[in-house]
Amino acid sequence: MFDILLFLFESYFDIGSYPDHDKLSVKLTAAGFDEEDINQALTWLSGLQELTRAAYPETINHSGIRLYTDFEEQRISQEGLRFLAFWEHNKVITPIEREMIIDRVLALGRKNLPLDKLKLIVLMVLWSQHEDLDPMLIEDLLTPADTAQAH
Repeated sequence: MFDILLFLFESYFDIGSYPDHDKLSVKLTAAGFDEEDINQALTWLSGLQELTRAAYPETINHSGIRLYTDFEEQRISQEGLRFLAFWEHNKVITPIEREMIIDRVLALGRKNLPLDKLKLIVLMVLWSQHEDLDPMLIEDLLTPADTAQAH
């Protein structure tokens, strides 16, 4: 499913520009994606499109530290939780965007989601909110977590 999300981001840089689900399903099938993965991705994308900032109380942006439930900690790797905390602390994402990211992680139903998959979800959430994404931010989110960067 993650390959499909990456394919969509690369093919339809403007989230509103990709076709409806039926046409998109045909395009994804033609691109060689598995039907089960396509269905899972389209369901996940439907949930992503339903996320709005208005669905979350504004007070989240002014609250304290976010404590994760055991269930959430089972779904997101410790490295992923540190990544979210770092990005939020440095104002790359807002607390509401963090909650949207967590929503989409939980929708996957997977345990111990690795950092590289979490980064793709972060990218998709920010993309869905029509954020003007900085190219350096996109590069950071698309760079595999285990890639050493020379400075």
